[in-house]
Formats: sequence, structure tokens, C-alpha cells
Amino acid sequence: MRIVFQGDSITDCGRDRSDLSSLGNGYVRLVANALGGTNEYINQGVSGNRIYDLEARWSKDCLDHKPDLVMLLIGINDTWRKFDSNVDSPVEEFEPALERICRQVVESGSKLILLEPFVLPIPPDRVKWRVDLDPRIHAVRRVAAKHADAYVPLDGLFAAATCQHDIADLAADGVHPEEAGHRLIADHLLGAINQIFQT
Repeated sequence: MRIVFQGDSITDCGRDRSDLSSLGNGYVRLVANALGGTNEYINQGVSGNRIYDLEARWSKDCLDHKPDLVMLLIGINDTWRKFDSNVDSPVEEFEPALERICRQVVESGSKLILLEPFVLPIPPDRVKWRVDLDPRIHAVRRVAAKHADAYVPLDGLFAAATCQHDIADLAADGVHPEEAGHRLIADHLLGAINQIFQT
């Protein structure tokens, strides 16, 4: 089985973009190590990507690999750029772009797992991101209900994990996971994969 991981810096996580076998140092590597076997794992996450960047490279960096399974996490940069650069990514544009991407995956015959973007309230200015991120999360959920084979609700899962972990141990800047955060993503992705292929 060929598995393609797509998204932004959370997926990229320091991979060598000149080496297609490079998985980075985050949840992608953890998932690949756990699944092992004869599967082929391709990490195509690109740090800084918004939905517009992802859609522009979708054919080359996803569909052309002819994956059997696609895992996609996108959206936090669409919110982040609004607050650090005043660059807007309206949900009214984000949602149809995400739906176009996901429809292409389904039409290609691949299975699809969608992960929702998330943010933790550290540093404190992240709290104001909610006004933009929450509607984006609901958009991802709507698209998942139409097109995904499984959905991983990361925003809720990270919030729940703060009851067992210090927030900074999950994502010190509220966005980029530490080891415990990557482990959380990997564990729930593995559960989603089992859900798809054992039913």
C-alpha cells in the first residue's frame, strides 16, 4: 500500500524535500514505524502551506503518486497568516478548495483520512485565533462527512490531552507539536487506519 501524507509544517517536520523517502521527525515517521511492513510512505507536507498552496501542487505532490491512502492536515496557516500578516483566507474559499482536493482523491480510488487543524492557548494571543479557526474546523468537518473514510478531530483531542499533559509538552507554540503531540496524532491516525482497513 502506498500512503501519502499531505499538509503543512506539522506534517513536513523537517523532511528532506530532495529525498522522497524522507519522512521528517514527527507523526509521519511514527505512523510509518508502527505500520512497517511492505507499505510505501511518502511525506509531501510543505511548511507554511495554506489551502491555496496545497491545491496548486495537488496533482504533482499527491495524485501523481497514485496513493492507496491519503492523510491530509491543512488549515492552521490559513488562520495564522490572518493574524501575523493580515492575509485573509476566507472560509468561503477554503471550504470549496478543500472539497475539490478531497473529491479528486475519492475519484482516484484512494482512501482518505482528514485531520482537523488545531490550536492550543499558548502563548495567550492564540486565544483570539478561535474566531477564525473554529469556522474553518467546521468546514473541514463538513467536507469530511462528504468525502473522507475517516476523520481525526485533532482540536478536540489536543484539548482533552491538556488534562494529562502540560500544554507546552504538547505544542509549545500552540501549533507545532512536541514529541507528545506528535505521538497523540500518530496514535489516533493508526486507529483511523485500522477502522478503514479492518471493517
